[in-house]
Amino acid sequence: MNAASYAALRQLLLAEPKRLLLGAVLAALTTLGGMALLGLSGWFITATAIAGMSASTAFMFDVFAPSAGIRLLALGRTGTRYAERLVTHDATFGALAELRVRLFRGWSLPDAASRLLRSPAKLLFRLTADIDALESLYLRLLVPAATALCAAVLAGVVVAFMQWQLGVVLGLWLLVCGGAITLLLLKGAIRPGLARSRAVEALRARAIDLVAGQTELAMAGRLNAQCQSLSRTDHALARADLALMQRDTRAGAAFGIAGSATLAAVLLAAAALVEYRAMPVPLAALAILIALAAMEPFAGLRRGALEAGRLWLAMKRLGPRLEQGLAPAGATTSAAADTVAAKPTDANVAGHANPGAAIVFEHVAAAQSGRTPMVHAIDLRIALGERVALVGPSGAGKSTLLALMAGEIAPLAGSVQAAQACLFTQRTEVFQDSVRDNLRLAAPDADDDRLWHTLQAAGLDVQVRAFGKGLDTMLGEGGLGLSGGQARRLALARLLLHPSRVWLLDEATEALDAATARDVLQRLDRHARAEGQTVIIATHLRREASLADRLVGVRNGRIAFDVRRGTQDFDAALAALRQD
Repeated sequence: MNAASYAALRQLLLAEPKRLLLGAVLAALTTLGGMALLGLSGWFITATAIAGMSASTAFMFDVFAPSAGIRLLALGRTGTRYAERLVTHDATFGALAELRVRLFRGWSLPDAASRLLRSPAKLLFRLTADIDALESLYLRLLVPAATALCAAVLAGVVVAFMQWQLGVVLGLWLLVCGGAITLLLLKGAIRPGLARSRAVEALRARAIDLVAGQTELAMAGRLNAQCQSLSRTDHALARADLALMQRDTRAGAAFGIAGSATLAAVLLAAAALVEYRAMPVPLAALAILIALAAMEPFAGLRRGALEAGRLWLAMKRLGPRLEQGLAPAGATTSAAADTVAAKPTDANVAGHANPGAAIVFEHVAAAQSGRTPMVHAIDLRIALGERVALVGPSGAGKSTLLALMAGEIAPLAGSVQAAQACLFTQRTEVFQDSVRDNLRLAAPDADDDRLWHTLQAAGLDVQVRAFGKGLDTMLGEGGLGLSGGQARRLALARLLLHPSRVWLLDEATEALDAATARDVLQRLDRHARAEGQTVIIATHLRREASLADRLVGVRNGRIAFDVRRGTQDFDAALAALRQD
């Protein structure tokens, strides 16, 4: 195991330490109770049969204490089994839920949005399948291993009380033999387990690509190639499954042979001891039955060992990301669809506070992806309540500056200080949920009166009331049920609901027709003036830039000009922008 794997293991165990430990103890007690029940029952039957061979011993033999012990062990084993299943699974689900929160928190650090857009399927796989794989680490490896260890020690100690040499040999044999078979199975299952895990991920991704992109694939003449790729991945998955099944079969046979050999050896040893009167017959029966059950807990490790490859890969992938997720919640960036609420912190903390400032950049260089700067040596201060438009051609660095303000990326150099902000882009995300819950992404505690008021401000209240169910209207995936303009107004309502004092607009009306765009901008302008919002717009459209009282020109990642309304330079810069 490498450092990343240890990090994932540590985070799993620290998520619910007390309940995870209690579950392991209950699992061990259940197995030990089963061994004790089997051994005591065998001793009782044998002792009763021997005592019944003569009248004197029959009357003197106490049948009540052993029978009470058997009943107690039977009831106790049932109770601990139920409690063990309840506690271990509840603790595991709680720990996995905590790890998902930590993992998601790690993704909300700077650069998270760009990573998510580059590989959404991969990150979703980490959040679901890889986290689920850690369930096997506790339930099918750690708990069974602790149980098997306790069973081997108990078997050795109990038999040692009858005959110490036999007890020592039995305990060591169980540990060495059971451990060796498990380790060999684990080692042999790593490679096919890795192959299976990667094949499952590839199969899902390619199947989704085939279903979602079949039109584009057919038009490009790549449909058959995609189907063949899917078939090859499926065959690779089948080969990995076959390899794992073969190893499982061999391990099952090995445990069966080891268990039979253990039973036969203890039987011969007990018979010899009975013959030389070194051990009474009832105790010999007890030793034989304990040996019969002692190898079974090791066989319970088979399933966990078969999933070792999947576990190792998941731990390697998740370890560093889970460590990232331990960062304080206040240092994270939270994203919700097209409206991203951000509370950035200084990447290289400035040495002084900036009262009255919404945004302060000092000698900032940054890149959207990779390490090649997209913006260079930016010095910029935007006061609270200002309305600023970042103007310039595509690729000039406007969106990078907004991403810095939103906390989506961290600067490569310099420092950024920014107030809490909402990023409003041209992309509208609507989830398969009710209108109410889509709105509450921005304000979870908002009541219906506030939601209706916001819908009215966004110009969507009449349409929502016409749906019949109002706020309870269910929307389809991707906003099915809303027109493009209605979806945009829903996004505008989310922006108006959010409590941030800074709005970051990234070409917010680029994809809208002129009439809808003008209406959305008028509503934004009216609400911003009424609430005293700070508005920062990245655009190359005149209709959007006209909302601003200050134009900041961006060229080749640098600030080319900074002009204010009421000057000729402002009018010239505004006139140079593209018409609607």
